[in-house]
Amino acid sequence: MSTAEVVGVGNAIVDVIGQVGDEFISEHNLNRGSMTLIDEPRAEELTGLMPEGLKESGGSAANTMVGVASFGTSAAYIGKVRNDELGAAFIDDIRKAGLAFDSTPATDGPATARCLIQVTPDGQRTMNTFLGASSMLTTADIDEQLVANAKVLYCEGYLWDLEEAKAAIRSAMDIARANGVTASLTLSDPFAVDRHRNEWLDLISDKVDLLFGNSDEVESLLGTDDHDQIVSKLRAMTQTACITLGREGSMIITADEVLQIPVVEVDKRVDTTGAGDLYASGVLAGLAQGKSLFDAGLMGSCAAAEVISHIGARPLQKLATLC
Repeated sequence: MSTAEVVGVGNAIVDVIGQVGDEFISEHNLNRGSMTLIDEPRAEELTGLMPEGLKESGGSAANTMVGVASFGTSAAYIGKVRNDELGAAFIDDIRKAGLAFDSTPATDGPATARCLIQVTPDGQRTMNTFLGASSMLTTADIDEQLVANAKVLYCEGYLWDLEEAKAAIRSAMDIARANGVTASLTLSDPFAVDRHRNEWLDLISDKVDLLFGNSDEVESLLGTDDHDQIVSKLRAMTQTACITLGREGSMIITADEVLQIPVVEVDKRVDTTGAGDLYASGVLAGLAQGKSLFDAGLMGSCAAAEVISHIGARPLQKLATLC
């Protein structure tokens, strides 16, 4: 039986990353800078239009767990793939990255998911995602012992679309709560917040100990951009909230303090894909290692800086030695 200090639950997706010009975004009516859900025919169309690029196992929570493992912290991933070529590639790649992955592939239904990521010259990423099999996660896929033996559970907001997947996340968080495991949620995307705001407000208040989001996501969730109101509302909802602020670093809010975490500067922002995911990996790894919140936040800043300095959503350097 696998064990891990940090367990991630999310959409198991194969990432396809390509560099394109600004005109590609407008010509093909893409929603610049955001994640858009697409169907299988649209996925096939865009795959054919995109230039050759990087292909690797992906998904937001999977990227975060790879970062956790790169910090030398044991990590496991729970996600759904189909028993097809892409599914096999996902499993092989995620295990090579050092993660435990024991989820059983589906034998029928939609194909393994993919995320088509277009990176423009300014480093911004536009994502078009076919969720396929990844969204078919159910409570039966949640490994109770794996979650119960962890230190931190990390759940991906992108997964919150189908009722069975919602039930799976709630189940995982209930297992965590019953066993003294920190339950965390990432808001994932402003459009995801718009779709699920009321449900997430209830979920966060009821089951989430640690919340991750960027400033746009948190402002959308809470309906305000006023700093004091944001701090007050988050304190009433959850124990700890980590808010990324782009070039201004991040802010970690607890009942007792607001920590300002500086950004780690890079020579050039090549590709912001995975910056939030890797920031979360540093915080999660730091907490699992018993670091202070401030030091965990610095680990997050360092991991985010590494990943935006090159193409791709995974670190190319060992974060345990770099950070």
